[in-house]
Amino acid sequence: MSRIRRRKADFSIQLTPMIDVMTVLLAVFMVTTPMMTTGIDLELPRAGASAMTGNDHAIQISVDSNGRYFLSEMELPRDEIVKRAIAMRGENPNLTIMINGDTHADYGAVMSMMGKLKDSGFQKVGLRTQPE
Repeated sequence: MSRIRRRKADFSIQLTPMIDVMTVLLAVFMVTTPMMTTGIDLELPRAGASAMTGNDHAIQISVDSNGRYFLSEMELPRDEIVKRAIAMRGENPNLTIMINGDTHADYGAVMSMMGKLKDSGFQKVGLRTQPE
């Protein structure tokens, strides 16, 4: 009679390769994240110590010094931005909108955007500023 030897399988997890991969991923994200936070170059107005800085989940609408409107980084007409905001509200009824108006932007252009959004039923519309 012959005996068949069976090897016991080793099912342990090797941590060293996993730690190496995670370290590389961490380094990549640390380098690329600051590059992703670019936007429209605006000089926000200063407004005291309790300035509205907005939250990360709000839609960012910008009005530059020339009166052009931007949704994130796309330049669009005012009415198109309002249409897209209404479409986004369908997915999230508690949507917050932050308007970033340049210090030298026409007051009428900023208030026109705010008025159109309010007329469309948005309740949470704010003006973003920077602290002094």
